Order: sequence, then structure tokens, then C-alpha cells
Amino acid sequence: MTKVMTRTKRNSGTRPPGRHDTRRPAGTTPRSTPGRETPGSSPRSENTASGGRAPRHRAPARGPLRTPPQPRPTDLFADLLLAVLSGQRPVHSMLRHTAGRAYDELAWLAERGPLRTRGTRPVIRDVGYEVPRPGAIEAFARIGAGDQLRAMAFRLEKGQDLRWRCTAVELGGTRMPHRHDN
Repeated sequence: MTKVMTRTKRNSGTRPPGRHDTRRPAGTTPRSTPGRETPGSSPRSENTASGGRAPRHRAPARGPLRTPPQPRPTDLFADLLLAVLSGQRPVHSMLRHTAGRAYDELAWLAERGPLRTRGTRPVIRDVGYEVPRPGAIEAFARIGAGDQLRAMAFRLEKGQDLRWRCTAVELGGTRMPHRHDN
């Protein structure tokens, strides 16, 4: 009588089929101890020209690590300005990001709370920009809050320390009155 096995014979000390080690990266083969075969391998058939040893399996080579794309300064400043003008951040958080009269303009605008809404939080829908000269960017942002759509314009200039700073801010035509010193 011939006995037929319906299950493969497991060696003691190996994992059951279908169980995977989550700590091991995908694509690597399980380690084997010398003198012990792993299921599906035969050391005799894997002889190579390198002295009769079985070839080592290595993890697939990984390419160079890619850094995520850096956001544009226009996008960063639009987010910062929106947070201040909607009351989510204090005005003084923009001190190091502004130059010249821009901080005063921003404080004047934030005092009036032009983007503070009840219910819906304002979001930036679109940001566009123009480069009038190297080291300067004039940008605009469309800000939506519910059914309302507002416009914000700002100017960025790159300083000698190569950091971008906001030098002017306007919101939907609202401008800070100029003071004339005599």
C-alpha cells in the first residue's frame, strides 16, 4: 500500500506556511542555519563556481533616498498670512518673517479681523506669483470661506541671509493709510 501525503512535511524549528515575519523586509529570503535546509531549497543543486557554496540572497538594492519636494515660499507665506489674518496665530509670530512696513500692515489688517468667520474655516484655494526681478516675488492668493472668496496680495524679498521675508501685504483692496511725517 502506498501512502499519499496531502501536507508537506515541516521541519521542526521553521515557521508554518503562510506565516510571515513582519520584521523582515519584503523580498528577502528567510535565514537558514548551516546543515539545515529551508523548504524548497536544495544545497546540492545551488553549487556555483565560487567554491561550491550556495549563493547568498540579498535584499534588493535601494535607490538613492529622495527628499520630498520643498514647498514654494509663496505657498508657505500664504499659509502663514492666512493663519494670522483669520485669528489662528498671533501677529507677533510673523516678526521674523516680515521686513519694513509689512509687519505694521499685517497688524493693522489683523486688528480688523477680515478673515475671521463663523463656522467655516478659511482655506487657500489658489496661489499665483510673478517674479519682477531676481530676489523678489509678487504673489496673490485666493482665499475661500464657505461661499465667500477673498483676494490677498503680498510681496516677498530675499535678504542677504538668503531668507525670504514679506515686505508688503494687502487684502481685498483694504490698505493701511499712509502717515505723512512733517
